[in-house]
Amino acid sequence: MSFTRENHNNPGVKGLPYFTPDHAVSPGTPSAKNTGPVPTLFKPLSIRGSTLRNRILVAPMCQYSTAAFGPETGSLTDYHIATLGHYALKGAALIFIEATGVQPNGRISPNCPGLWSDAQIPALRRVSDFIKSQGALSGIQLAHAGRKGSTAAPWTTSSKPGSKVSARAGADVGGWPKDVVGPMGGEEWTWDGKPSTDPSGGFWAPRGLTEEDISQLVQDWASAAERAVKAGVDVIEIHGAHGYLVHQFLSPISNRRTDKYGGGFEGRTRLLIEIITAIRKVIPETMPLFLRISATEWHETSELGKQHGSWDVESSIRLAKLLPELGVDLLDVSSAGNNPQAKIPMHNNYQVAIADRIRAAVKADGKKLLIGAVGLITEAEQARDILEEGGASRAGNGADGGDADIDREVKAAVQMTESEGGGAPKADVILVARQFMREPEWVLRVAHKLGVDIAWPSQFLRVRFPKL
Repeated sequence: MSFTRENHNNPGVKGLPYFTPDHAVSPGTPSAKNTGPVPTLFKPLSIRGSTLRNRILVAPMCQYSTAAFGPETGSLTDYHIATLGHYALKGAALIFIEATGVQPNGRISPNCPGLWSDAQIPALRRVSDFIKSQGALSGIQLAHAGRKGSTAAPWTTSSKPGSKVSARAGADVGGWPKDVVGPMGGEEWTWDGKPSTDPSGGFWAPRGLTEEDISQLVQDWASAAERAVKAGVDVIEIHGAHGYLVHQFLSPISNRRTDKYGGGFEGRTRLLIEIITAIRKVIPETMPLFLRISATEWHETSELGKQHGSWDVESSIRLAKLLPELGVDLLDVSSAGNNPQAKIPMHNNYQVAIADRIRAAVKADGKKLLIGAVGLITEAEQARDILEEGGASRAGNGADGGDADIDREVKAAVQMTESEGGGAPKADVILVARQFMREPEWVLRVAHKLGVDIAWPSQFLRVRFPKL
C-alpha cells in the first residue's frame, strides 16, 4: 500500500498549543499479542475517576531546579518537561512532580518548586499537560519542609558526587533563616541537633508554630490543592514522610507540644487529619488523594525512642485505618528521615515488608485502602512480585550492579503485586525513583524481561527491544 496525503494520518494531541503526536496505543499498556498471563504489574488500576495504565509510578524526586529569585520563583521550567515528560513517554503510569511547597518557607531549598501563588499555575499546567499528552497521569506532592527548610541544593554543598551533606541556605541565596518553622522552636530543635552557630551543622533553628500559624497552614494546603486542580493535575499526594513538617508533628521525638496538636496519638495526628479534610473538601470527588508517610522512624530501640517514644509501624497501622473514611485512596509507605540517629536496615525490600504488614492489617479490619511500596525497588521481578500473591516466597534482597542485575530487577518488581499460590500481594502499586533517573526506559525494560508485549512510544517503535 502506498501512503497518500489522505491516508497518511499523524494526528496530534488535542488541546495543546504545540504539536506532539497522539500515540495509537498508550505506551506501557499490554497489547493483544500477549498469549500468556499478564502480570498484575502491567494491569490497569482505577482509582476514583482515574485509571493507571499499569502499576508502575514515578515517585517524587527533588531536582532543585527552579528559580530562587524573581517572578519565576518556585515555578516549574522546561527542565521538568524534559525529565518528567520522558518518564511519561516511556510508559510509567503516574508521574509525580517533586515535593512542592504550599508556603514559601515550605520548600526544602530556595530552588524547590512551590504552589503558594496563582502565578505558579501556568508552569505547572505546562508540565502536567505534557505528561498527560503521553498517556500518563500527572501527580503533585504537596509539602512543607518545616525545620528541614532553607537548605541548599546538595551538589553545591560537597565536592563528592552524590553527597547528601546538608548546608544552610542564607538569605543571600534565597533562603529564609528567620522563618524556618516546626512543631517546636529553639536552637535545640534543629534537625541535626547542632545549633545554627555551629559551622558543621546543616540546618537552621526553627520557630515553633502557633495555633494561628497552623490554621493558616491548613488553609494554604487547601489553596495549593485548588491550584493543582486548576493546573490540570490528576492526583495529589500529601507529603507526611521523611522528617518534613507533617512527620515532625506525628512523631513524639520532634513534637512535644502541650496544646491540642501535641501529646498522644490524637493530638499529634490532628494537623495531618485537618490537612486531609481541608484538601478533600476543595478537590473533585473523582480526584484521587494519596498520602506518603514514614511508617517507622527506626527509633524503636534508640535512646531517643526509649525516652520519648517514636512513630512506629503500629502507629502507622492505627493511622491507616482512619484514612479511608477521611477520603485518602492510597497510602505510600516509606520510612525514616526525622532524626539523624535512626538505624536503618538498608537492603532491597526493606520497606516492602512494612507496606505488606499495613496492607494486611487494614484489610483484616474490613477497610479499603490501596498501598504503595517504595524504596530500593530497582529490580523488575521484585516490582512484579510485590503486587502478586505468593510473591513474598519468591522475593529476594537482590544486589546493586550493572546490566547483569536486570533479571533480578524483573523478578523483584513483579513479586510486590502478584497474587499466586494463596499468598496476598504486598502492595497495589510500586513507586520507583532513582532507577528512573538511571533508566528512563525502565518500564520498557521490565516488560521485555517479563516477556510482556507492551506499547512503545510511536517515535521509538523502530528501536524497540526484540522479542525474547
